[in-house]
Amino acid sequence: MTWLLTAGLCLLGSAGFAQGPGLTAPTDKLAALLADPAISTAAPADQAAALVYHNRLIVMLRARVLSRMPAERAAAATRLFDDLLAKGATKPVAMREFAGAALLSVHDQDVFAILPSDIDVLSGETVHDVAARAVSRLDLALAEAVELRAPFRMVENTFRALGATAVFVVLLWALRRAHGGLDRRLTAAAHRKVERLRGREVFHTVGLLEPLHRAVTLGTMAVAALVGFQWMSFVLRSFPYTRPWGESLRDSLIAQTVWVAQGLVGALPGLFTIVVIVIITRFLLKMSALLFEGVEAGRIAIPGVYPETAQPTRHLVAAGLWVFALAISYPYLPGSSSDAFKGVSVFVGLMISLGSTGLVNQAMGGLTVRYSRALRLGDFVRIGDVEGTVAHIGALSTKLKTPRREEVTIPHAVVVSQMTTNFSRHAEGEGVLTPTSVTIGYDTPWRQVHAMLLQAAARTPGIRPTPPPIVLQTALDDFYVQYTLSVCLQHPHLRVVTLGALHANIQDAFNEHGVQIMSPHYETDPEARKVVPKAQWYPAPAAAPAEETQPSWAVR
Repeated sequence: MTWLLTAGLCLLGSAGFAQGPGLTAPTDKLAALLADPAISTAAPADQAAALVYHNRLIVMLRARVLSRMPAERAAAATRLFDDLLAKGATKPVAMREFAGAALLSVHDQDVFAILPSDIDVLSGETVHDVAARAVSRLDLALAEAVELRAPFRMVENTFRALGATAVFVVLLWALRRAHGGLDRRLTAAAHRKVERLRGREVFHTVGLLEPLHRAVTLGTMAVAALVGFQWMSFVLRSFPYTRPWGESLRDSLIAQTVWVAQGLVGALPGLFTIVVIVIITRFLLKMSALLFEGVEAGRIAIPGVYPETAQPTRHLVAAGLWVFALAISYPYLPGSSSDAFKGVSVFVGLMISLGSTGLVNQAMGGLTVRYSRALRLGDFVRIGDVEGTVAHIGALSTKLKTPRREEVTIPHAVVVSQMTTNFSRHAEGEGVLTPTSVTIGYDTPWRQVHAMLLQAAARTPGIRPTPPPIVLQTALDDFYVQYTLSVCLQHPHLRVVTLGALHANIQDAFNEHGVQIMSPHYETDPEARKVVPKAQWYPAPAAAPAEETQPSWAVR
């Protein structure tokens, strides 16, 4: 029994087990002994070892024989292969089965055994199939090892690799030349087609030919990548040690291509469903666009939807339709049920949740601005301390063009929190009164001040005659009276220019009648009382009325 165990260990890779007349008889007993589960047991999965020779996988060893682990068996078998290669004894490679195990031999010398414990039963392997594959792989590995030691063969392989490299370089140069020529020809042909169309300047402006350039470039890059892949695979397969890499590279490409093709074929029903959903969604989007465009133009009336809110309502409806379409299409997306897809979805949702607080705040502010109808394009408004014409109302901000031709961007959260004054909303109807004030001492007749302010308003272009300008005494301060002239502007967006002209005319009117525009202050009582005698109540340009009456605006 001890002799048999020693011989069995030799067969399992500790040393060569030369077959001879004295060892032939007990071989069956040895096989039965090695197949005994009490001696040969399966090692843990993390201790399985790959028997690799000259960069080729021969077999996976999983059995532990007594105290010898699979890695020790693989190392011992590799040393035995090296000894046989040094002796030139590499042919033939054969196997024979016994008692459920298989024994591999090289040049009639047993090298290692494949035991039932080496087999992965769950994957459907059998001892015979694994041994047959091991024989073919070992035969090829030994042949390549012999080739690696043949100088003339290595020189031949080197020249083959250099020739393939030269061909590869020539093909890349030819591809580059072909890319330039094809790009020029297709561009010229496209230009001739475009020249026959109306509005060809538009086509040139929007870069209609740019997709054509990109398509040619991508096609050339794809061909170059394919040629490079073939060159690399050929060079790797030219040398024995790198030949497995070249074969695996080619096999990997074929496997990936087959996998992609199978995935596409399997995904066709789901993709067809998604296409149908997208077509229906786009049809609904076009119908809603036509509907809301009619509302915006005033051709269609929808309760609760105004021309100012038609565009944002259209965007909300479009967003809702796309979200609904995505929710329906999600189960039909290829790979939607995979853990990777779910993980990416959770990650994207988390990032959006963490980073969209400010964005959502601005978007909700934009909806408030839109649906409150506080602003319209072209309105002249004041938001906070900024005055200007509304140039753009976006989803996140509003842009104002100031009278100084500045463009000011105000986030919608700021617009909602600030007070907004619209000078254009009622300008076409009853008009919007724009005030300006002066302070005059008590010794100037108020009727004269009223008349001069109205005279200045009448001289100023850009002020509407109706409703007529009005003057109010808005404050009786300690030393002077505050007069406020309110006028209605024809063009609210020219508010600064019109008020500048009005102020100039006020100065001219006061200068013409010798009235100082000043606000006196006193440290002591004046020598004479600052009052206006009744005889001087109507100096020019004031005119004494037949009867004192209230102005028409006060009655209203």
